[in-house]
Amino acid sequence: MLADSWKKIRLIWADGGYAGQLLNWVRNLRSRNRIRLEIVKRSDDIRGFKVLPRRWVVERTFGWLGRQRRLSKDYEFHAATSEAMIRVTMIGVMLRSLASGAF
Repeated sequence: MLADSWKKIRLIWADGGYAGQLLNWVRNLRSRNRIRLEIVKRSDDIRGFKVLPRRWVVERTFGWLGRQRRLSKDYEFHAATSEAMIRVTMIGVMLRSLASGAF
């Protein structure tokens, strides 16, 4: 189960569309781990495109992952293989950032 695998997670950002069942899931996690959920909602009075707080972090990460051909389609049979490929991709992203001096 995810709760047993990811004990270091302290904060979850979620889109407003995921607020229903996710709230109950996080409540169950809180009984075992100290975790906080923040729902990022769009204001009703805003028209057009507006960057939402912290939303860009998720979208940017999906963009990095989407550039990898092997991750662009669901090629893998096992979820563990997909997870490994995501880790390899993110290691490459971090190494490029470190090499460029971004940190």
